[in-house]
Amino acid sequence: MDLAKDMAATVAEQMPSRDAIAANTWLPDRELAYYAAEYQRTGFQGGLQWYRCGTSGAFVPELQTWGGRTIDVPAAFISGKQDWGIYQRPGVYEAMQTRTCTRMIGCHLIDGAGHWVQQEQPDEVSRLLLQFLARAAQ
Repeated sequence: MDLAKDMAATVAEQMPSRDAIAANTWLPDRELAYYAAEYQRTGFQGGLQWYRCGTSGAFVPELQTWGGRTIDVPAAFISGKQDWGIYQRPGVYEAMQTRTCTRMIGCHLIDGAGHWVQQEQPDEVSRLLLQFLARAAQ
């Protein structure tokens, strides 16, 4: 993320047009209705937990248990290139590839996708997952 811009300005550059939003091709009404029903049934605790862990400080002792540890199984990372989350903390994306995951097989930023990459670019995500599984099995 550009240090001279706040989050709103950064995200605004990547926003789809009003017509694209109105067309809603990436999240059809049927799927949106499913998510809404599930969140109504179960709540949204899981969706908020990362933000609570990362901002409240309440979970610092538990998180420090894993400090300095590495992920030593085959790993892949797939994200939308337009997902602002990968730009939030400069250097973390690179550290994941070089230090955190000792067996990183693939790290992919898919153009034309944001935070919901598996719905915005399902064919490309599926292709990359199959590629990862084939390489991990070797």
